[in-house]
Amino acid sequence: MHLLCTCVLSFSLLVASSLVSASVSTSFRDCSHFFYMQTPPAGMKGTSLRRICQKYADKLRYATLYDSSRHLPLYSAYIFKKSDGKRRVDTPWMYEPQLVSDDEGGNMRALPLTEDTPPLIEDSQAVLEDYTDAVDYRRSPLNPDLHQSEPGDKSSTYTLTNVVPLITNVLDTSWNPYLDVIRRRLNNFCHGKSFIVTGVTISGASVQRENKDRLTIPKHIWLAYCCPRFDRNSPYEVRFMFPGYGGYALNEQTEQSVVEVPLKTLESFLKSQTDIDSDLTIFYRGCVSENTFNKKRDLTSVSV
Repeated sequence: MHLLCTCVLSFSLLVASSLVSASVSTSFRDCSHFFYMQTPPAGMKGTSLRRICQKYADKLRYATLYDSSRHLPLYSAYIFKKSDGKRRVDTPWMYEPQLVSDDEGGNMRALPLTEDTPPLIEDSQAVLEDYTDAVDYRRSPLNPDLHQSEPGDKSSTYTLTNVVPLITNVLDTSWNPYLDVIRRRLNNFCHGKSFIVTGVTISGASVQRENKDRLTIPKHIWLAYCCPRFDRNSPYEVRFMFPGYGGYALNEQTEQSVVEVPLKTLESFLKSQTDIDSDLTIFYRGCVSENTFNKKRDLTSVSV
């Protein structure tokens, strides 16, 4: 009986340990629902890729593919619902302790670094000090708070594993206005959930701190959305942008505008970059309209 109790206790501890284990792994199994058809993008290359199920206040919020060696997220994937476009002004920047040790919990923790911070945290990810001398750049979340509706979801976007350094002019005059265009478009014409993936391509240049490369600078920033159920009667100027569309911008000092393109064109453009494979896919089967399926079912029922 004592042996049985010991076995049961050991099993219980094992299960409990798995429930509170870190959200970083070699797969997105725990947060696959943030991807269209539960299928992550394929074809991203990196030297030390970590798959993060971004967790805030004990709830999974979105997914990020993070390159620890470059201290840069290659993409973040999230679900868009109706959004008011408001930003959080009271959320501290956070970091991911589980990138350092599998013994750490999955929840984000607030910066700045303290004596309780796990050692070697700066080896695995960016910290606020990396942006101190990056005067030409601003922290730009791939999953932006203005695309989230719930307060907790908005707050969860303020982790540095979701952030890339964008040139201030690009962020203010091009990228942020484009994010608001996407927000209003999906609010008005998408029925139900939209799946969004926002990512970067690599330039080869870095932001340095104490003569060490700390932040890899993106060459481009891009976004793709998939809205399976959309308004068939939307205006002509946006009707062709469903069920999916995308856009990208060059991250350089000269004024750059966002180029909006069909998903296949975006994928072809990304495949031309050196850090992305030729078999790149963003959405499973390129994002399929559910409207078409409904129409076929309706026609079938009429014919019968």
